Amino acid sequence: MEDEYCTDCKMQTKMAFDHAAGDTICRECGAVMESWYIDETAEYRTFQNDWGNDHDPVRVGGPTNPLLAQAGGLFTRVSKAPANKNSDIGDNLSRLPSRSVRDHDYDRLQASLSAIGEMAERMELVKTIQDRASEMFVKLEDQKSATKKNKDALMAACIYIACRQAHAPRSPNEISTITNGVTKKEIGRAINFVIKQLQIEMGETMEMESVQAGDYLKRFCSQLLMSKEQIKAVQETVKRSEDFDIRRNPKSIAASIIYMISQLSADDSKRRSLREISLVTTVAEGTIRDGYKDLFAYSSRIIPEWFAKGKDLNPPPVSNSRKRKNSAQDCLGVGTKK
Repeated sequence: MEDEYCTDCKMQTKMAFDHAAGDTICRECGAVMESWYIDETAEYRTFQNDWGNDHDPVRVGGPTNPLLAQAGGLFTRVSKAPANKNSDIGDNLSRLPSRSVRDHDYDRLQASLSAIGEMAERMELVKTIQDRASEMFVKLEDQKSATKKNKDALMAACIYIACRQAHAPRSPNEISTITNGVTKKEIGRAINFVIKQLQIEMGETMEMESVQAGDYLKRFCSQLLMSKEQIKAVQETVKRSEDFDIRRNPKSIAASIIYMISQLSADDSKRRSLREISLVTTVAEGTIRDGYKDLFAYSSRIIPEWFAKGKDLNPPPVSNSRKRKNSAQDCLGVGTKK
């Protein structure tokens, strides 16, 4: 409502706008001051009850994808002629768009971007990572340099690089589980290919910082339903472990420290078994056990005192191969004193 001059009332009065009819009406005398005006606001429509409280207008038309070059994702399709018509004109017209090379390229690109979206959704990635991966894949398609490459491996490589740049890394092993039979080796080759092809065009944005053990903590601890106290202890332990020369994969270090802190929890319900941690982190149980063995020597210096509270950490378990070796020596009398 706005104040306007009414020619009937001869005064400045409030005006009401009827968006449905396109009329401007005086609230004093009811005179229509203007009719059939153009509403320049966003067009909305709804099929729900306008008089109820569940009025939920929906924007007309689907969202456009800026990564699709063909008219912003808009295109024309010609429907086929009705079955009772003898003319083949409608069928011929409907086949014309499919003969266009541009339409074929557009359909393939659209299918690839949809596949990237499905992969990102299965890995529970945020929209910004998905958009970044899609942008890199479109740039590869524009260069026409990846026509003979495995598309699934390239899509997996784009997701891997996007995750690294967003400081939410995923290992090639994790990504390979949601692809169509693409191995870790193929993903590794595709990663090097994508970086090489886009390095000149994207410049510094293709540079990736090294992965640290702390980059995995937030996701792993959340999936293991660890308490806030445990998460804080894990973060401090990982931070302190960086001062020591622990030659292990960052992901293995993160999994081993989570297992170490979990074993110090006073409440049994808050402890996580080796198998549970292995399933979440996708790190083998033997690898976690070996990492735990390496970290045990520094446990008194990396585990915060407020969490340990004088509790003793269990020593690393002896591996099965070591047990079999000792038992064989006992049977043969090797290494025993008489």
